[in-house]
Amino acid sequence: MRIAFLVAPEGVEQVELTDPWQAAKDAGHEPVLVSTKQGEIQAFNHLDKADTFPVDEVVGESAPGSFGALVLPGGVANPDFLRMDGKAVAFVRDFFEQGRPVAAICHAPWTLVEADVVRGRSLTSWPSLQTDIRNAGGTWVDEQVKVCDHGANKLVTSRKPDDLKAFCETFLDVFAEEAA
Repeated sequence: MRIAFLVAPEGVEQVELTDPWQAAKDAGHEPVLVSTKQGEIQAFNHLDKADTFPVDEVVGESAPGSFGALVLPGGVANPDFLRMDGKAVAFVRDFFEQGRPVAAICHAPWTLVEADVVRGRSLTSWPSLQTDIRNAGGTWVDEQVKVCDHGANKLVTSRKPDDLKAFCETFLDVFAEEAA
């Protein structure tokens, strides 16, 4: 399965990109780095610059229908940039409209809020997003990983880097179910 990993040009929490990426690769999937600009993205370890990664495809030129699933890594700045980019928001919304599974961790649900896809859904995130999720019509829960199938697609969410092992195992199981 081709899996889109959507990130902004800078601000993604590196471990929330690299751990799920490697898990997807190890499971035989094809991870594809999608961003809002060509070139490289700058990852961060919290507030410190970390590594850079080459962009494979640019949102707006990349068709959501060419992917089987979407992963949204977190970091505070990453989803804040993405939710201000109309093409990125539309890209995310398309996965929900097409019934394709989506996985989001930490602050990534901010982009889901902007895409107006959390209404009636249960999800988790970094705790500071709970009011935003509730205001957008979602139900926030404090769980290591949450799978919500109340909607056209399955949504997998987790709170923070400490949840990465459970997040990766769960989204891979959900993606495999959806591909079958």
